[in-house]
Amino acid sequence: MNHESPFKIFSISINWSWLVIFALLPFCMIGMASFLTHDEKHLLEWPMTLLNYMQLNDSIYLKIFRQSFYLASVCTLICLILGYPFAFMIARIEGRLKNILILLIIIPFWTSSLIRTYSMITMLKPKGIINAILMMLGIIDQPLQILFTDTAVIIGSVYNLLPFMILPLLTNIERLDNQLIDAARDLGANRFTTFRKIILPLTMPGIVSGCLLVFLPAMTIFYIPDLLGGAKTILLGNLIQNQFLIAQNWPLGSAISVVFTLFLIVLLWIYWRGTQGREHRQLL
Repeated sequence: MNHESPFKIFSISINWSWLVIFALLPFCMIGMASFLTHDEKHLLEWPMTLLNYMQLNDSIYLKIFRQSFYLASVCTLICLILGYPFAFMIARIEGRLKNILILLIIIPFWTSSLIRTYSMITMLKPKGIINAILMMLGIIDQPLQILFTDTAVIIGSVYNLLPFMILPLLTNIERLDNQLIDAARDLGANRFTTFRKIILPLTMPGIVSGCLLVFLPAMTIFYIPDLLGGAKTILLGNLIQNQFLIAQNWPLGSAISVVFTLFLIVLLWIYWRGTQGREHRQLL
């Protein structure tokens, strides 16, 4: 008869208690608040209503959803284009240099992302480093207005979220079976065909994981649009923050949070179904 060790039972209980208290319970409270009513005197009050969800069909909120989806998609695509070759290069390097490069990827996590975002202001402002270099090289005659634009928001998001793309890709690429690549080349496949037929399908789980880890935060990071976009760019995270802290409309803010959480669950479900289907095809 198998008996679980007391330490294992204690550890699992602590983990589950933490998730229930600080994850499940707050989400249930937010879900309940999304069906309540708001007025000027009370944050939440009865009766229950669907008005908060119906308000999300307004053109203003739909525009914010579309803009958030667009900017998050552009940020994810740029991170993938930059991160995939970099992760592939690191995975193929052996020895001390590989550990140094991995350390350089992790180092940004040692500093607050808010501080790193403030540092981007000195790079992007009209008299910043980027404009100074471009003018010194004679590429431009006058400073570009990069700060307080959507471009600055995308640059700041890519800067903060690129490690979240590289690390899953690196883990997945390191598991590649080199014998499959060698076999493809022995059969006459060129490098592009080998990449398209062998490497890309085998690294697809890492690509999807990295895209999810970048896309979802990119839609909800509120301080990057505030600092680099000059509050001109309002994303989903800014909308939720404003409803809770400025407008004091907790039911509407809760409704937006619930919709976004359901959207996240749908993406995770699609990823899970795709992974299950791929494993099933491999078994066949």
